Amino acid sequence: PACVLGIDLGTTSVKAALLEGAEQGQVVAESSRETQADTSSLEAGPQAMEQNVWKIIRALNECLAALPQQQLQRVSHIGISGQMHGIVFWKRDKGCKWTECGTGPTFEPEEVSHLITWQDGRCSPTFLSSLPLPQSHISLATGFGCATVYWYLKESPDFLKSYDAAGTIQDYVVAMLCDLKKPLMSVQNAASWGYFNSRNKSWNTDILKKSGFPVHLLPEVGDPGSIAGRTICAWHGIPKGAEVGIALGDFQCSVYSCLTERTDAVLNISTSAQLTISMPPGFQPPETPHPSSAVTYFPYFNGDYLAVAASLNGGNVLATFVDMVAQWTEVLGLQVQQSAIYTKIIKAALAQNDSKLSVCPTVFGERHVPEQLASVTNIAVSDLSLGHVTRALCRGIVENLSSMLPVQHLVETGVRRVLGSGSALARNEVLRQEVERIFPFPVVYGKDVDAAVGAAMVM
Repeated sequence: PACVLGIDLGTTSVKAALLEGAEQGQVVAESSRETQADTSSLEAGPQAMEQNVWKIIRALNECLAALPQQQLQRVSHIGISGQMHGIVFWKRDKGCKWTECGTGPTFEPEEVSHLITWQDGRCSPTFLSSLPLPQSHISLATGFGCATVYWYLKESPDFLKSYDAAGTIQDYVVAMLCDLKKPLMSVQNAASWGYFNSRNKSWNTDILKKSGFPVHLLPEVGDPGSIAGRTICAWHGIPKGAEVGIALGDFQCSVYSCLTERTDAVLNISTSAQLTISMPPGFQPPETPHPSSAVTYFPYFNGDYLAVAASLNGGNVLATFVDMVAQWTEVLGLQVQQSAIYTKIIKAALAQNDSKLSVCPTVFGERHVPEQLASVTNIAVSDLSLGHVTRALCRGIVENLSSMLPVQHLVETGVRRVLGSGSALARNEVLRQEVERIFPFPVVYGKDVDAAVGAAMVM
């Protein structure tokens, strides 16, 4: 039987899953590789968040090389998802070069920029307020593709002259696999860039042109679930001519892999965190967003929408905390591996059933309140242990999400169960305990490769 390959190009890792069989499919093989692709930007300074595309593609190649060759040779369809909002630029005729590796032909990036990720902070609230108002139901934020292009237009216009194509990292991979002359982007990814009208599925070209925006960089847009093209080479043993789906949003794919009932809410905590419910069929978002609303409506599949509390603060907050502890121990003359610190703080937190500390974990701000930073209150001498602080931090991450999409609203919309997914939730028992403490519903946990599985299921 034919196999479907699902790929997810995440913020910290690349994941792949091979599905075999009918629509729901059975996962027959999976692999994952950390990208370690974060890099600095001299132009944009400390607020920038960029990733090296060469390292991402290297992780992708390693990921696929680890899958069984016999099953890769039976792949008929490829579904690809990845981190939304971000943007990568490339030269159409020189986006990649194909080479031979141990498992057959593969491609390497050639004239390609860094990926400016969804976490990028170069567009200040003042800069964003100077831009034309989008005709979109989603508020513009730093890290959104179109906002980043505007930043380059103002701060480094020569940079843009070097490239004639752009897309998310997953759009880039699809374009390379299928040798697309013009990048193709799903409605899901287009909405995540800003300046896109989801109702009529078109860019705000009139608004953009008036302000000198290089509209030739905007990809064509198609429906999620449609075919973008076919592989031009036998990629890692996958037959030439395998159908490649239009690239999808990682969040929508992780939801698709587990959401079967409209009475389910999905809670995902990976690098960032999201809490979502599906909207009724036929729902259309308001034409303009409420600027202070914490809930955004993401285009899903078949014209449906998800109501999403999309927090910028998830596993990255815990990673920042671990990094802080590592720096403190180093100043004290000690060397402790970060992985060891993570294990020990979770163990310490499990020994503390509760903590009076109150942690607001928004160290990365939130899109609806970008100026809000993190804080710790209710500090008592009895709650200063590492266990107490870690317990309170984990609770704060979950409480922050539930403040954005309150439990009462979930109850009113008929939610009966919470589906938990994401790498941070999978690795952290304290987080899971706090989820079960805060949400008055049964909680069922999924797996870390959900987005890759979802991308395969769509195909």
